Amino acid sequence: MIIVINTLPHYSFEDMVSKVTGKGVTIRDMTLEESFGDSLTDVQCINIDNSRGVWIATLMCTQYLESAIDSIVVRDDDFRPIGIVGGYDLLDHLRKNPTRDSQYKAKVEDIMFRDIPKTEKETKLKDLINSWKRSGRAFAIIHNEYGDYSPVSARRMLEVGTRCKTDISISSMPKKKIVTFKVDEPLEQVLNTMYENKTRKLLLQDSNQYISDRLILGGISRMLNLETDVDDLLHIPINKFDTEEVKVIKDDLKFDRLCSVMDRMEHPFVMYDDTVITPWDVCLTLLSEKLATPLEEFQEQMSCPNCGKPID
Repeated sequence: MIIVINTLPHYSFEDMVSKVTGKGVTIRDMTLEESFGDSLTDVQCINIDNSRGVWIATLMCTQYLESAIDSIVVRDDDFRPIGIVGGYDLLDHLRKNPTRDSQYKAKVEDIMFRDIPKTEKETKLKDLINSWKRSGRAFAIIHNEYGDYSPVSARRMLEVGTRCKTDISISSMPKKKIVTFKVDEPLEQVLNTMYENKTRKLLLQDSNQYISDRLILGGISRMLNLETDVDDLLHIPINKFDTEEVKVIKDDLKFDRLCSVMDRMEHPFVMYDDTVITPWDVCLTLLSEKLATPLEEFQEQMSCPNCGKPID
């Protein structure tokens, strides 16, 4: 009998055999097109002109960081993508230039990440995530059907995780140290902790509240607009910034359930026992050989080439 896969092209013969035998397909070896399907290019990039001021990028990033978009694409006068700007770039600029004037005088092109990461539909999931590990930027752009680009971010990988078949649960995921800050610390010390530990989120000591690059940039944007007497931004006490509550998970959820919970969150960040989990931790888990797509997902798409009826 010949098996035809209707809606997921590009699988190798070995992949088709694994579907028929019930072994599933290892997630990390799937292409982006296979992993996301039609939703791969559903999201549109958010853009900023390269000549705009840093303060405008700060305002924009407060809306889009930690979302499916996560970084702003910088365009030149011909609307060509020439870089990206995100929390890392804006806060690094702030650390080096903490005055109010520097936020208005500096342009986005002065601080942007110029080696803009691009990917293709045929790129394997493991190759993209490994490239993110090397660059430290969990973001890329991909051509879409509108002649422009769509973003591929760590946040979007939660969608892939929801369809995984695995025995992996939260307790078996790699644990990482919880990094904290104190309520009386100045912004400078909090940022130093973030950069030293290569993390975008810090938990407030002895609490379930956290601060992130998005929340810090939101506070900076508000102070630039309303608190004109503040000049050295790094000396602002961190308690002047808003915090949010981390979602505490009490059950040792399987990986797909965890991803489903996080995918429904506006800003995914959860705590279980003595560890915290972000979309980046999900990306690293997606590299596991133990993750496969459920057989049932593909059985629904198998049909007989003669009569067109589904194959049980």
